[in-house]
Amino acid sequence: MNETATTTHKKPSLADDAPHLLLVDDDRRIRDLLSRFLSSEGYRVTTAKSAADARSKLVGLHFDLLILDVMMPGETGFELARSIRIGSAVPIVMLTARHEAESRIEGLQIGADDYVAKPFEPRELVLRIANILKRAAPVTVAPLESIAFGPYVYHLERGELRNSGEIVHLTDREREMLRILANAPGETVPRAALTGSGDNINERAVDVQINRLRRKIERDPANPLFLQAVRGIGYRLVASP
Repeated sequence: MNETATTTHKKPSLADDAPHLLLVDDDRRIRDLLSRFLSSEGYRVTTAKSAADARSKLVGLHFDLLILDVMMPGETGFELARSIRIGSAVPIVMLTARHEAESRIEGLQIGADDYVAKPFEPRELVLRIANILKRAAPVTVAPLESIAFGPYVYHLERGELRNSGEIVHLTDREREMLRILANAPGETVPRAALTGSGDNINERAVDVQINRLRRKIERDPANPLFLQAVRGIGYRLVASP
């Protein structure tokens, strides 16, 4: 690691949801310097001096990313990464002083997400960590507020269907079925999922209710454009693109 990492950083107050990193290196100086630097960048950092030390911390703590030194006495970083990959997809960055292509290839074959060759600028490591965590972050999908099909717009939370701005009257069962279909636009919803909570409602009753709903929203209920049947399975709502 370059000497620029020796700059003293004031330890910040970290958020409880800050990404938690495990830094594994047998060199105490590197552990201390990197830990302070990463903490100053907003990460929670736990350090380990060996593979065995890392294993004990992996048992009781959750980490968002691991930074493993390759050349450690005893169990190497490659060996530790290989065993971790058997049961975990946690992102791994390898630190290596070796520049041979074979070493880099070995790390990637094991399942490491990236590697950084020593000496390196700590800022480079921070940027690589940020990119990996960004790729690994789950995609948050906002819940649907409304769905459009033809001239109709259905507002899921209000259970309100409008045709060119005018409210279309729906029964409670029609509203419930349309909400279920609208939550999975374009996907086939099995009849069993549309039966509702009533004890006396069966799959045959679903077909009857769908036909009634079609008469309210389809120009030709016998040849529906929006509420389409999937033979032997159920129905789907075809939304506007």
